[in-house]
Amino acid sequence: MLVGQCLPGVLPWTMFREGGSTLTQISCMLCVLAIKLVGTFALNAYDDALSRTRTLLGHNLEPTPWHPFPHDKGRPPPRAALRCASYLSCLPPLSQPKPAAAAAANASRPRQCPSYFAAIRRDLAPWRRRDGGGGGITRALLESGRHRASMRVTITGGGTRLHVDLYYACVQSRALFTVWSLLQLMRRYPGRVPDVDLMFDCMDRPAINRTEHTGEGAPPPPPLFRYCTTRDHLDIPFPDWSFWGWPETHIEPWTREFRSIKQGSRRVRWPDRVPTAYWKGNPDVASPLRLALLACNDTNLWRAEIMRQNWEEEAKSGYQNSKLSSQCTHRYKIYAEGFAWSVSLKYILSCGSMALLIDPLYQDFFSRGLEPRVNHWPVSTVGMCESIRDAVEWGNAHPEDAERVGKRGQRLMQELGMDTVYDYMLHLLTEYAALLDFRPGPPHSSQEVCAGSVLCLADDRQRRFLEASAAYPATAGPCSMPPSDG
Repeated sequence: MLVGQCLPGVLPWTMFREGGSTLTQISCMLCVLAIKLVGTFALNAYDDALSRTRTLLGHNLEPTPWHPFPHDKGRPPPRAALRCASYLSCLPPLSQPKPAAAAAANASRPRQCPSYFAAIRRDLAPWRRRDGGGGGITRALLESGRHRASMRVTITGGGTRLHVDLYYACVQSRALFTVWSLLQLMRRYPGRVPDVDLMFDCMDRPAINRTEHTGEGAPPPPPLFRYCTTRDHLDIPFPDWSFWGWPETHIEPWTREFRSIKQGSRRVRWPDRVPTAYWKGNPDVASPLRLALLACNDTNLWRAEIMRQNWEEEAKSGYQNSKLSSQCTHRYKIYAEGFAWSVSLKYILSCGSMALLIDPLYQDFFSRGLEPRVNHWPVSTVGMCESIRDAVEWGNAHPEDAERVGKRGQRLMQELGMDTVYDYMLHLLTEYAALLDFRPGPPHSSQEVCAGSVLCLADDRQRRFLEASAAYPATAGPCSMPPSDG
């Protein structure tokens, strides 16, 4: 049979009418039927694969049951399922990368890490043996934290390959940017990132309660990474996604955003700034504190201006009224936690205004470097409006002292460059890896992820933020860890 006789669009009954041979007619009918069956099978196989594809953007993943949120991402687009499949874009490395020569040359004289790096050892203390040795994290203990994790991350091959096992969707693009941060760490310190296996929850509130894992007979806590912790929890703080950008709120990667805010802070000298406290944010995040703060919106009575931020309206207007660089016009800026900690802390401190922190409950990785009345001013939740008023009146009575507090807060953020962020990540993962009593390896259900597959999955705005936050190999070694703070 000639394949040309069974071209698409040539129907079998047409060939019968035209007097073709019986054998040719039957053969062509079988050919057309086979093509249709193969096409149907391929389409069904593709549709089935597409329906089961999970992505870092949350396609085909349910929201975390412990923090539900509006979620309608559904099936991934064909581009994500085919063109961005990890097996097409994440090839094994041809050779092991080596640390940069400059890094090796400077290894004998590293700079000192900020003092809050000492909290890494405190955070990991629950998994360190009493004799000071490692090996406190077994595979079973790690897997016991799965029920509170959004994903499982493994780094293998001497810091060359990254796999992600996705369990639940995360809000917006948090998972995408968190995985990107790890890929950039691997790029910044080639050959130095240890092999690790960890559980990560990219939602807000800590989950590992200290009291449930303290005392004789209490089970050991499962290690769980997230963006914040509290004194009553054992979750392990990790730099949040917004250091690499927050496209949903149009906030640039940290290096660009800090530079922009600092430039904005120079437009109005301290004596010329509005002598009241200022807060602008979203109170509708299940935060009793922020709702209570709305009652302090009285510049005459409480010396405070409280503004409600509507992100939906901001998106429609092109974010013209939410530029952080234009919000450094007041002498005092208020930080109020939301559903948990808030990424706004670093932006508030960056203004050089005296930051008024309302009794923070949550801690992120760098907030352990805050000192009351040194680089911020504490505000009590008891009599909150009065406490804000008292802070403002003190600052206006002691303008030089208040300005110094604000400048120290800005300096703390100046020192929190991406070099410091990556160094914190590297030290944390290195200390954590020493506590594993098994050799890390990706689960069979995990997906390999690389820079190409992340960029392919991202939309245009996300891609712009990701590319803008790409790291380069370090020209010096990481900072030297400070002594443990106990």
